[in-house]
Amino acid sequence: MVPEALSEGTQRTKGRDAQKLNIMVATTIADSLKTTLGPMGMDKMLVDSLGDIVVTNDGATILREVDVDHPVAKMMVEVARSQEAAAGDGTTTAVVLAGELLKKGGELLEVHIHPTVIARGYRMAAEKSQEILDKLAKTISTKDDEVLRKIAVTAMTGKGAEKAKDYLSEITVKAVKAVTEEQGDGKVVINQEYIKLEKKEGARIEATEFVSGVILDKERVHQSMPRRVEKAKILLLNFPLEVKEREGEGRVADPSQWMGWLEQKKEWIKEKIEQIRKAGVTALFSERNIDDLAQFLFVKAGIFAVRRVRKSDMEKLTRATGATLLANVDEIDQAHLGRAGLIEEIHVADDYMVFVRECLNPKSVSLLIRGGTKHITEEVERAIEDCLGVLRAALEDRKVVAGGGACEVELARQLRTFAKGFLGREQLAIKAFADALESIPRALAENAGLDQIDLLMQLISKNETEGAMTGLDIFDGKIKDMYAEGIIEPVRVKKQALNLASEVAIMILRIDDVIAASKIGKLPPIPPQGAVSDR
Repeated sequence: MVPEALSEGTQRTKGRDAQKLNIMVATTIADSLKTTLGPMGMDKMLVDSLGDIVVTNDGATILREVDVDHPVAKMMVEVARSQEAAAGDGTTTAVVLAGELLKKGGELLEVHIHPTVIARGYRMAAEKSQEILDKLAKTISTKDDEVLRKIAVTAMTGKGAEKAKDYLSEITVKAVKAVTEEQGDGKVVINQEYIKLEKKEGARIEATEFVSGVILDKERVHQSMPRRVEKAKILLLNFPLEVKEREGEGRVADPSQWMGWLEQKKEWIKEKIEQIRKAGVTALFSERNIDDLAQFLFVKAGIFAVRRVRKSDMEKLTRATGATLLANVDEIDQAHLGRAGLIEEIHVADDYMVFVRECLNPKSVSLLIRGGTKHITEEVERAIEDCLGVLRAALEDRKVVAGGGACEVELARQLRTFAKGFLGREQLAIKAFADALESIPRALAENAGLDQIDLLMQLISKNETEGAMTGLDIFDGKIKDMYAEGIIEPVRVKKQALNLASEVAIMILRIDDVIAASKIGKLPPIPPQGAVSDR
């Protein structure tokens, strides 16, 4: 009898049982997202313990909000997070594809194909898919505004903001192009952090506004200051316009000494404000406090001032206006001042906001997102974030492909041809990879209420005769040239989804032993098929 090496209380699942359970968990997560895929995908309502709700069909948001315990489920959630960070969209595709690869891998395990062989075949298929995508991709330039708008519309179709997709795609393209920086080697760099998103409910989605500058969720420090400043000269400060009481100043024997100190403080503030006024400053933004005396003097000088601005917003103001952030008023020079065509305080919903508009060639811009309710506004924000992400990917790589399942069907067709070049069992794994790819157009058709089998057969047939751009138009159930129809996606979205899905599938298939130590606790239960718990 061989003694048990593991301590008492340790829970262990191994061999085929471990593999089956892991595949079941992963496919449960994938199946829960499958119905959200595509323009006709359904929404999910997520309710947390406090009763707050989120209504969305965005894969990354769903998996971010749900509470999962099983380690394999957490791996699937990480796929969505990584996809969103790298490509901005395609999270549902990545997770659904990973689930299908595991499902097909489980079928191969049932006929005694070793996990190592499956993993080798999947890796070869994934590498070949990357090569095929490079050949399928079309090159675009940063000036192809029409193509960029189509990419944005494709990303937004099926989301809560769809009814205003033409208008929103136009302003998102404008926003991304504003922060695009071309490098000397011809490459472009886009930092999405410099596109500020502010949201306020209480208006139509079409009221969403692009601002060529910065929006601050702030108001003037004093109501007697001008509400509008045209052709503004802007000063940015990161020190307080106040004099704090020094230690011992509150304890003086001679009242005249106290009055002397008070006069010195006042004179110091007056001197600083006068320096600012003489420099021609008409608007000031400070990271720190502006005390009552400084406010009064700014009012007299007719200067617009905002205090306690966040550091991140100050950085955006420097990029938008061209101003230099100063640590001392004595350093003021005309070269340090920023410019904006208009600064104004506006009442939006129940709050006042400051708009710094009409900046010349701003390197930071803003979008004010509107919606009728909080939940609609949040869904519009998620749709815009997806648009910004795919536009960034398209502009940085300058490579796009057709959507509507066209890529997946072409990849599957070429992978089956590729598999014929192998005599070993890897051929079965490569074919399984191809079958998994076809789950994407099948899900698109199913979610649109169409006959998935007939349409997939038609799509495969027309793909062979009419080319790799042939995909499924789910709005009328016909097979069309997706690129000509304007259904366009960045190649990065597809490549990243394939890469992540294959990697996580291989990793999970190779696990044949799951051990939960007594210190960690029991393994979490396996959820029923199609179920996930709320946050």
